[in-house]
Amino acid sequence: MTSEDTEVTVRCAGEGPRMANMTELWRKNPFNNPFQSKEVNPSRNFACASAGGDYSCEFGSSKYYALCAFGGILSCGLTHTAVVPLDLVKCRMQVDPAKYNGIIQGFRVSVKDDGFRSLAKGWAPTFLGYSMQGLFKFGFYEVFKIMYSNALGEEYSYMYRTSLYLAASASAEFFADIALAPMEAVKVRLQTQPGFGKTLREGFPKILKDEGVAGFYKGLVPLWMRQIPYTMMKFAAFERTVEFLYKYVVPVPRDTLTKDKQLVVTFTAGYIAGVFCAVVSHPADSVVSKLNSNKGSTALQIAKMLGWKGMWKGLVARILMVGTLTGLQWFIYDSVKVYFRMPRPPPPEMPESLKRKLAEKEAASSAH
Repeated sequence: MTSEDTEVTVRCAGEGPRMANMTELWRKNPFNNPFQSKEVNPSRNFACASAGGDYSCEFGSSKYYALCAFGGILSCGLTHTAVVPLDLVKCRMQVDPAKYNGIIQGFRVSVKDDGFRSLAKGWAPTFLGYSMQGLFKFGFYEVFKIMYSNALGEEYSYMYRTSLYLAASASAEFFADIALAPMEAVKVRLQTQPGFGKTLREGFPKILKDEGVAGFYKGLVPLWMRQIPYTMMKFAAFERTVEFLYKYVVPVPRDTLTKDKQLVVTFTAGYIAGVFCAVVSHPADSVVSKLNSNKGSTALQIAKMLGWKGMWKGLVARILMVGTLTGLQWFIYDSVKVYFRMPRPPPPEMPESLKRKLAEKEAASSAH
């Protein structure tokens, strides 16, 4: 019987999930006082590389969240900036598929028209925007995961752990995209609109002057449509893939592996999750790219213009980009946790109380 099956065969203590009362939830809420340590359930943390027994901070403390946010800044900011050339070609394939018909041709045309240096166009808004996104994405994911786990309790947190990962990552990405949207708007226009500008210093004031603050957020809704499913898949698939790898593929307990080998598992799980992420979010990504390069258009108009087939243009390039990018992001994020000696419990296991209930139910069934 799998953990997911327990939701229909086992009932936790009482008539349903025992939600903490409002006073208790408020006291445990990480948003209540970020400078005070909270009571948290350590079994709900990431299942990644172990940093050893001497921890530099308490799990769920303000320092823990701050280091997670810092890891998010590095993992997202550096990786997205590193793949700017591929991202530039991908965006141009989505906006003008007739001219940029394929990855190789896209690179050739881009270099022929503007030179090799043009492949780095948009690196500054990419670095700033995705650094801010990483701060909220990873930092708030930890916050929401702990908060939702406290609300559910240990048994339900385990039984519904996939749903917990999905809810926490969706909540975090909602705020992360608000931070990302202005720089994403500048980046796409620099890369896809001839004559718009060459640098962030040219592009940012131009949007502000022509369209006001609203110009930076006109792509926010399709950005949510792209990034929230992407992030839900990114975190849930990663968490469950790590769990699967340590349970069925890696032949020895995680704690017996060196940090280097643990980080290889992290990268592998991240890459697998990234492939799923690219497929899930690609149609919305095509709409965002086209929307930011077409003044006055709405997301619905762009979707109709592209059509179902057109929204899948550039998918191969995006799988290559996102798979590598996601694997590297998890590798960097986990390396930050190892370097700063942050607490990292092992992959989740069924709570003893739930094991006893299953045993009691099985015994009762056998007796009949």
